[in-house]
Amino acid sequence: MREFVTEKVKQIKPSGIRKFFDIVSEMPDAISLGVGEPDFDTPWHIREEGIRSLKAGKTFYTSNAGLMPLRQEISRYIEDRLQLTYDPASEIMVTVGGSEAIDIAFRTVLESGDEVIIPEPAFVSYVPCVQLAGGVPVTIPLKAENAFRLKPRELEAAITPKTKVLLLSYPNNPTGAIMEKEDLEALLGIIEKHDLLVISDEIYSELTYNSRHVSIASLPGMRKRCVVINGFSKSYAMTGWRLGYALAPKEIMEQMVKLHQFAIMSSPTTSQYAAVSALKNGNSDVMEMRLAYDQRRRFLLHEMERLQIPCFEPRGAFYIFPDISEFGMSSEEFATELLREEKVAVVPGSAFGDCGEGFIRISYAYSIEELKAALARIEAFLKKIRQNK
Repeated sequence: MREFVTEKVKQIKPSGIRKFFDIVSEMPDAISLGVGEPDFDTPWHIREEGIRSLKAGKTFYTSNAGLMPLRQEISRYIEDRLQLTYDPASEIMVTVGGSEAIDIAFRTVLESGDEVIIPEPAFVSYVPCVQLAGGVPVTIPLKAENAFRLKPRELEAAITPKTKVLLLSYPNNPTGAIMEKEDLEALLGIIEKHDLLVISDEIYSELTYNSRHVSIASLPGMRKRCVVINGFSKSYAMTGWRLGYALAPKEIMEQMVKLHQFAIMSSPTTSQYAAVSALKNGNSDVMEMRLAYDQRRRFLLHEMERLQIPCFEPRGAFYIFPDISEFGMSSEEFATELLREEKVAVVPGSAFGDCGEGFIRISYAYSIEELKAALARIEAFLKKIRQNK
């Protein structure tokens, strides 16, 4: 019998995040710091709006691009937060999570062999999505000494005649790095010189500390060459509702909606009604969660310093990315041994690209109590390793 699975799919590696999550799910008494999922329940007013829509029998397909009232709320939200204007009728699409928006954006703009520049460490789905769309991922290893920010010289050096897209992901998963306005401005001349499209994944835009998020699409000349990805999972604790959105110029969005139309039809109707309430009434919820994450962030940074583990200070998202290279173990070995000996799950830095080797990702989307319990186990693990060196 012939081999039915394509080589393209077989060569894609499974997610390094899910591997440890699956192990932990079968391990009693384990503490997981590995999954990037808020520990908060979805706020009640959001859930109630979803329930209300179900009781009213609003269980039919919406338009392909999403409920118009939701797209209008997204438009208002983006104008308020990012000083960007998008037409709800032709430039906004509601998707099944930000993940679908990322996949569709790549499939819409990439021809076979087109190169996509991906600064790493980066979220695990970018490289596979580029490959499945027929593109060629070109990764740039970012450095902790540069605060994991993309520098102009690094971008220029990675560009070839085949380069079509620059993927930006800030605030960043896994490092927590951000790009300030001046960092983004330094890239504009290169982007315009080489006529690049930017796909900007801004799913953590509400989770920044000490500064306000700036979208590259809001800078001069960039709106016309940007696809912006965002969603509700992280900001509003709505991971299971599976709702994201994309913003793009009309000529790009028309084609993205077409792919969404054939692959998905429309995003979950109940989730869309709930998301209207999130945008209308959720500002205080976001602020409350952001304050809690910031407290956890500062606690973990203090603990890393106490344990003498070098750790870049994250300025966004809800992850820290400590350097464990002193222990002479690969990040996979470190994470595996920590899980086996102390039943604490973290994610190896190598899951986010080769330059993530020597680091681990710890999520602080967990309560202070859970973090304290996990840190006690991590401290015991580090003590044993250092004694045996």
